[in-house]
Amino acid sequence: MPDLAWMAWTWQTGLFFAGIASLLLVMTVLAVARPEAERVGVLRIPTTRGDRLFISLLGAAFIHLAWLGFFGPEQLWWAFGLSLVYAAAVFRFV
Repeated sequence: MPDLAWMAWTWQTGLFFAGIASLLLVMTVLAVARPEAERVGVLRIPTTRGDRLFISLLGAAFIHLAWLGFFGPEQLWWAFGLSLVYAAAVFRFV
């Protein structure tokens, strides 16, 4: 087993990676069960579910960085909630 002491493996880190792995698994199952054609939304570019997931994750990273810059690490759950609202908007309108 490799030495993983270089990483801060807290329960939050494990939950983050488990969440990303779960998202990828769900997207894979959806792609097999219900193949999707590209869709054009507000951005006027064709996107698939995977593209919208990537845009959502990238946006969530920027939302969290902006939250940390403006408010600090206190009440970071608000940034998480804002990221969920952003992801729902991306999947609906992009």
